[in-house]
Amino acid sequence: MVKTLSRLSRVGWLLVLLSVTHLVQAQDVSDLLTSDTAPKSTSEPDKVIDVDHSKQNDRKIEKRLRQIFSEMDDLKDVKASVSNGVVTLQGMVDSKAAENKAVDFAKQIENVVEVENRLIVSHSLEKRLQKTMVKMTALGEQLIAGLPLFLLALLVIFLFWILGGWISKRQGFFRHISINFFISDLLGKLTHLIFIVVGIVFALNLLDATALLGTILGAAGIFGLAVGFAVRDTVENFIASILLSIRNPFEVNEFVDIDGQQGNVARLTSRATILISPDGNHIRIPNSMVYKAVITNFTRNPERRFQFDLGIATDQDLSKAQSLALATLKKVPGILSEPKPQAIIHELGDSNVVIRIFNWVNQRDYDLLKVRSEAIKSVKKAFDEAKIIMPNPVYDLRLSHEKTEPAIPASAHDIDLQSDEVKDITADHTAEKQVAKENVKDSTENLLGPNAPE
Repeated sequence: MVKTLSRLSRVGWLLVLLSVTHLVQAQDVSDLLTSDTAPKSTSEPDKVIDVDHSKQNDRKIEKRLRQIFSEMDDLKDVKASVSNGVVTLQGMVDSKAAENKAVDFAKQIENVVEVENRLIVSHSLEKRLQKTMVKMTALGEQLIAGLPLFLLALLVIFLFWILGGWISKRQGFFRHISINFFISDLLGKLTHLIFIVVGIVFALNLLDATALLGTILGAAGIFGLAVGFAVRDTVENFIASILLSIRNPFEVNEFVDIDGQQGNVARLTSRATILISPDGNHIRIPNSMVYKAVITNFTRNPERRFQFDLGIATDQDLSKAQSLALATLKKVPGILSEPKPQAIIHELGDSNVVIRIFNWVNQRDYDLLKVRSEAIKSVKKAFDEAKIIMPNPVYDLRLSHEKTEPAIPASAHDIDLQSDEVKDITADHTAEKQVAKENVKDSTENLLGPNAPE
């Protein structure tokens, strides 16, 4: 309860302060609401008052003020009387601005000591409406008189707009400047914008309103700054798309790794990079992340190395095993003879010695996973035929010396165990076909066009 009363007390003092401020500034607010083209009355420095003053000077002042007031519609009813240099203004005026104007004129007359303001501001609704109608009529007449010039200014803006749009679509010209599709398109849009700005400047010159251009540009700068903060991520992605289009770290259908996300590149838009993973999933990565990420392009170099490990018993001849593995790999289709395969003693395990085998394959002609599978099968078969033991951590204790063949299910007798599908090591183009379908289905922008520089 005490806190509530304290708050109410503070609110009361605030209201009192606002009331005092309102009373002090009421005259200024009234001036603002009823202001006209006349300047506001300001205090003048102290004048030196002459000792000698005659009634003839008073009559001259009165005569001059009557001449001035008679020439102005809003001051015709003002009466001025002068005594010893003191001017007394009486009568009724339509607005506070007219009152200030009369006082200012009186103060500017020579030999005027002081002005006593007894003017009354009229609040007649009829006069106010009549005055407003006169102003609106004059404004309408001005608009009608300036309508042809205004229509001509609009026509100029429209013509520059159309001309800029036509030039921006002439991509052949911009391709001479930059063969990159995205950059040439950006140059076309900038050209269109320049033509629009030039058209607006011409139109403002016709309307004799060039001063308005500075105000528009200032407002546009503030608005652009606010929008820039609001859509910072979008702007960052757009700038990153420009830089990626210039650097060109990948092309359509290339297999890349972007911060652990692997897939074939489907397209590059002004906002994101789209990948299709080996599983057929769409991966959308913002361009700002792509630009700052570590990118591994597996396709840019057609020759790619793969590896696998083989473990042999510790009592085996390691040199023989290495030579046998290399001789076997040379016969596997798809493995390149140059760079040569390698068989390195990798490490000594608890119960075996690990041989790490490196091979190179041309990805454009052969499928890496299939060639790797075929290489492992061939080396395994060669080691089995050479009686090179590859021990397992689980031991099998055999009590019989009879050699038995593994049982084959009856349903497997009709299966060709040496089918062409097993032997097939050609490149798998499934992902490339999905990318092609994706680009046909989705006709949106793709900055990785055929004209992008390599």
